[in-house]
Amino acid sequence: MKQQLIALISGIFFGLGLGISPMIDRERVLGFLDVTGTWDPTLLFTLGGAVGVTILTFRCVLGRSTPIFSPKFYLPTKQTIDWQLLIGSAIFGIGWGMAGYCPGPGLVALVLGIWRVLSSFGDPEKCVVILLTDKN
Repeated sequence: MKQQLIALISGIFFGLGLGISPMIDRERVLGFLDVTGTWDPTLLFTLGGAVGVTILTFRCVLGRSTPIFSPKFYLPTKQTIDWQLLIGSAIFGIGWGMAGYCPGPGLVALVLGIWRVLSSFGDPEKCVVILLTDKN
């Protein structure tokens, strides 16, 4: 029960971070991904903040013999880059670029009542046409 509570609190903090940062702003995300057009680099601050905090805190966390709320660490052991990783990454990136939402920010946007998230995923053919013809 304690682990589920910690997971819930962590998820709430993660969702707050996504909501406070512009990660749930579809136009800003698409502007960030449009590196050959009208690129909006402001999400680099969000990325830099996340990576910086991770670098600083993971050294402390992984320096412990066990986590505080679990008997052991569950870290990935696979060290190779295989076709499943490449294909999955490509599908994730294509979906993010087409819709402007990846799963976390999309869920946070839905919780905040931003219902157009659903329309972003509703018609893949329309998304492809928009992606190929609309640079605004």
